[in-house]
Amino acid sequence: MHKICELFLDGEAFQFDVEGDFFWGEPKVLFQSENNVISKMPWIDRGFAVVDAFTLEEFERLKQSLTKNIINAIKTHVTNFDSASFKLENYHKVVNTDDLHNKVISMTRNLGNDDFDFDIEALAKRFGKVLGYELTSWVEELQKSHIQIRLSRPNSLDINPPHRDGYLSYWEDIINVWIPIVGCNEKSSLPVCVGSHLISEDNILRTASKGAKINGNTYYVPCILETKDGAIQMIRPNPQPKEALIFTPFLIHGSAINKNEDITRISLELRFPKKKN
Repeated sequence: MHKICELFLDGEAFQFDVEGDFFWGEPKVLFQSENNVISKMPWIDRGFAVVDAFTLEEFERLKQSLTKNIINAIKTHVTNFDSASFKLENYHKVVNTDDLHNKVISMTRNLGNDDFDFDIEALAKRFGKVLGYELTSWVEELQKSHIQIRLSRPNSLDINPPHRDGYLSYWEDIINVWIPIVGCNEKSSLPVCVGSHLISEDNILRTASKGAKINGNTYYVPCILETKDGAIQMIRPNPQPKEALIFTPFLIHGSAINKNEDITRISLELRFPKKKN
């Protein structure tokens, strides 16, 4: 069935069509505050924080490595592509159809440590020190690390719906790390719903995993349509270059609409589980 997902981003209404079967959950809170990866943080009730993450040199190395991955994906599908003059923020001028974009993201949505000329495991240790838990980049259930490049063209539906990663078993005990690369600002950075990890499931209307379709695309994550309080209210924390947004996988987030007129927004998503003793 088709429904309209209406939400508010920093107080401004936005809506889009979602196809799926929606249901209210059971009367329980999935977020467990005891021994949680964010349980030692003063911001546990908010569910997220913006933290310092890189030196300038580290950030530039990570950006260069990410750029290589995107260029390789474009080269696979675009002949006579001038990679020497390519700029990340102009991605939409090269990848100018939905079909081509979907081909590119099929190569950039499921990367691993070996795809980057950067010590991702060192980042896991760094964020672990912030949180007071030992983290790793290795996801046991997937038997690999997982890195995803997010490419959001201007005025597009290159978005995930509002969702919780924690609905997927392999993301239940991790920290989400969202890193802005280019085009990330108050018009485009990742929205979150403050404190939403504490909302009971019977107050949430959602689809099952792989149960939501937007603009013809089916999503792994369930779409959260609304809560019993009504439309979802979200804010954009808007981390700056060299910073990262970190949050619990049970925080409602997504719908990162890129309202920049002529700039592609590119970010990097990492997920670090707690190390098993």
